[in-house]
Amino acid sequence: MTKSMAKSMATRSDAYRARVSAWKSGSTVARATGPSNIPRARALGYKAKKEFVIVRVRTPKGRRIRRKAKLGRKSGKNQKRVSPAYSKQWLAEQRAARGHINMRVVGSYFAGKDGTHEYYEVIMCLKQSHKPLVRKVSAPAAKTASAKATK
Repeated sequence: MTKSMAKSMATRSDAYRARVSAWKSGSTVARATGPSNIPRARALGYKAKKEFVIVRVRTPKGRRIRRKAKLGRKSGKNQKRVSPAYSKQWLAEQRAARGHINMRVVGSYFAGKDGTHEYYEVIMCLKQSHKPLVRKVSAPAAKTASAKATK
C-alpha cells in the first residue's frame, strides 16, 4: 500500500465508516453506481461509459485454513475449500465474473475493510463480441456509377 493510502486508512472518516457499514448490509456481489476510488479505477482502464460497470464484492477477512478432517481423511472436505494459493482479490474477480456472464474483468482494486470483511471493486465491461468499445473507422465508400463515368 502507498503511504497516502495507509495514512487514510489509519484516520478513517465518518463517511468512510458509514459507506462500509452500508456495504456490509448489502449482498456479497453488488453493482455499484460508480467507483469509490476514481483515480485508481481510471488507472486500471475504467471509463465513464455505459459499457463499463463497477461491481463491489465482499470477501471474508482472516486466514483461510482448511478444516481438519475428523476420524480419518475425508476427500470431500478438501474439495469444498479454496486453496490459499489464490489471493482474495483474485477470488473477488472470479465471483464478479461468475455473476456477470456477458462481461469481462478489466481490473480490480481494494475498496475498504471492516472487522469481518474486505471489499474489492471489480471493473467490468461488455465483451468485444457484444459491443465494440472503440469506434471503428468506416471503410471508404464504394465509387458510385457517376464517379466511374467521369474517368
